[in-house]
Amino acid sequence: QVHLVESGGGLVQAGGSLRISCTVSGSIFSINTMGWYRQAPGKQRELVAGITSGGSTNYADSVKGRFTISRDHAKNTVSLQMNNLKPEDTAVYYCNAEVLSGWDPYDYWGQGTQVTVSS
Repeated sequence: QVHLVESGGGLVQAGGSLRISCTVSGSIFSINTMGWYRQAPGKQRELVAGITSGGSTNYADSVKGRFTISRDHAKNTVSLQMNNLKPEDTAVYYCNAEVLSGWDPYDYWGQGTQVTVSS
């Protein structure tokens, strides 16, 4: 059994910053790619940022230069530092991790954390 628990998030004014984190626990042999997705009301879930086990990162164009993803292998955590937040960043943010527990890797998701940016 693998669990992803997110923390952080909340309400912030436009131009402000927030940091959200996610910890993976349970039966883990290794964690491959980790990432953050978001889903705004009435919209599809979209990738915000991803990071491989080797540290390579990718970002949605809308957040490049404002958001930074990082991971701590020892703690099985992934974090997203969000700066210069905009009202359009308002969404539920979901942590994702590709976890190898047995023979095959599986994608796991956190429960989501709300980020609200007021104008």
